[in-house]
Amino acid sequence: MRLALLLASVSAFAACSAQAPERAATAAGNAASYGGTKGADMSIQAIEPTDTPLTVGRAGDDPADIARYVLAMGAGGAEISPDGKNIAFNWRVTGLPQLWVVPTEGGQPQQLTFGNGITFFEWSPDSTSIAYGADNNGNEQESYNLVTVDGAVEQELIAAKDGGFRVFGGFLPDGQSLLYASPERNGADFDIYMASPEGPPALLAQGRLGTYVRSISPDGKSAVVTEGVGEDSDKLMMLDVTGKTLKTIAAPEVRANHADGGFAWTPDGKGFYFASNEGREFAALSYFDVASGSVSVVREAAHDIQNVSLCGRGGQWLAWSTNEDGFYKLHVEERATKKAVTLPPLPEGVFGLSCDTGSSKAAINVSAHNTPGDIVVLDLATGTTRTAFAGSLAGLDAKRLVRPVSVRMKARDGVQLQGLLYLPDAGSAKGGAKPPVLFDVHGGPSGQSVASFDANAQYYVDRGIAVFAPNVRGSTGLGRTYATLDDQRKRLDSVRDLVDMLAYLKQDGRVDADRAAVAGGSYGGYMVNAVTGAYPDAFKAGVSLFGVGNWVTGLEIASPGLKASDLIEYGDIADPEWKKFYTEISPITIADRIRVPMLYSHGVMDPRIDIAETEIMVTTLRKNGVEAEFIRIPDEGHGWRKLKNRLFYSRKEAEFLEKHLGMAAAK
Repeated sequence: MRLALLLASVSAFAACSAQAPERAATAAGNAASYGGTKGADMSIQAIEPTDTPLTVGRAGDDPADIARYVLAMGAGGAEISPDGKNIAFNWRVTGLPQLWVVPTEGGQPQQLTFGNGITFFEWSPDSTSIAYGADNNGNEQESYNLVTVDGAVEQELIAAKDGGFRVFGGFLPDGQSLLYASPERNGADFDIYMASPEGPPALLAQGRLGTYVRSISPDGKSAVVTEGVGEDSDKLMMLDVTGKTLKTIAAPEVRANHADGGFAWTPDGKGFYFASNEGREFAALSYFDVASGSVSVVREAAHDIQNVSLCGRGGQWLAWSTNEDGFYKLHVEERATKKAVTLPPLPEGVFGLSCDTGSSKAAINVSAHNTPGDIVVLDLATGTTRTAFAGSLAGLDAKRLVRPVSVRMKARDGVQLQGLLYLPDAGSAKGGAKPPVLFDVHGGPSGQSVASFDANAQYYVDRGIAVFAPNVRGSTGLGRTYATLDDQRKRLDSVRDLVDMLAYLKQDGRVDADRAAVAGGSYGGYMVNAVTGAYPDAFKAGVSLFGVGNWVTGLEIASPGLKASDLIEYGDIADPEWKKFYTEISPITIADRIRVPMLYSHGVMDPRIDIAETEIMVTTLRKNGVEAEFIRIPDEGHGWRKLKNRLFYSRKEAEFLEKHLGMAAAK
């Protein structure tokens, strides 16, 4: 699943035009606005979107036009209000991610924001308003804003600031004050601030690297804070909001994760539930008792526990999910009796869970192979469900959408690998021949390919191309040890995994592994650059979206949020030893070995990976006589947020891949 290739739906225009080589001014705003030092090099020939009438084909066409898959969209990030009356969510029906609300009992969704899109949102404690973030074309330097639930009143809480890569922490109980983290003090370390109507934001505690507020106690006197340790682990701390002090709760010698499963305070503020893999392979449901400072394990599983929530008045129900090879399963129990609640059948896929403490309702935001985002309301008192919001498939036949299957195999060194395989159905197979295969590598590196709605995968299988979403070593969801197997000097082991997975698929026989391409975004883009250079005969073509070409410059110029985790994940690039190592393993160092056609793309406003990382790969390959198409998108950051750009890019990528995999022209 490509990182941050966001979907939307609205009448739009998209196409492309070759840009004549020229030296031109960089994108609007100063260099700090997009993380790099100089902006885009306009002398490099590239393709950029231009306005052209949109074509979508007709409902029922087989295969369907690629625009139909892009336009299939639904709700994301659904959160039920504290009083249980409304559900807020982001929806891209207007072409940008905007804030919407829908009554929990069902009804007409109402749009609340109309600007350049939102980056996050959170309900106020009294359910009357919602805070949200907004940035400039994906530069990730947000302003914080507040809008009433009826959309009638909107105000700016904190203005955007150059270098203000803020991380929202939550409201205090008064609904007027909030906590957040920001590296504004020195550009590197995230500190904890409190904003209130009384004056400018106040510094509560200085942090180190990635220090973020995760959850605020019901009385507002304490807050759970984590300090990142690499991409996938953290130290757990407690902030005394009044005393402005930080106290460490857990800082294990063997790194562990305490934050990814979420935090759920008991209503009396005596403790909170969370998930931790400290001392074990998979995150267990745990409880922290404030008075004693002790942690106890509540439930364990052979999979990571996520979505930890307390639901109902007094926290009557304790709910969580397990991540089982990328498919989520919901679990609920009565907290007083510890008796499991019998649940009705739920849609298969992945989901977010949101509970309120004012009713028995829980909102489940489902994304699966056959839905781009439904909101299902579960009544825990009655055990019944109802769909409050249904995603749109834009005329696609849900019965033709392919459910992925989990596949496991061993790497050459014995490590067990895993991925999700999408196979064309009988109606999409080409004359009974084995389908070519596209490897779609996730970002991260500590991400995971899961069974959510994947427009790219569904389009390609409908065109007769199998899709394999690999979870190479270093991915999360497969155990604590597995997530560390690509750290620092083991970086190239994960690149080799792609080749071992391809060898397995060839032996397995369900796909034509001799016709394989590899694609990925962000860290996945780096993986594409690396594997096509290190193993030049493995794949027939590569697609690298906003990926690293030179690790040295990539680590030096990264945004503060990335730098905060990079020290553990990659090592200190300021150290001559690490600089030498990353020079040696950078894709640009072996770029002269790449000989397959490549498609590159990057957003000019990207604050995480500078566009120069793609430019250096493009110019080097072109000098070597290798086909290197380049798509440059001026008004995007780290991924495509806008519909017009998503439509444009998807069609260009499809044309490229289908050409080089020997398929018919993209439709």
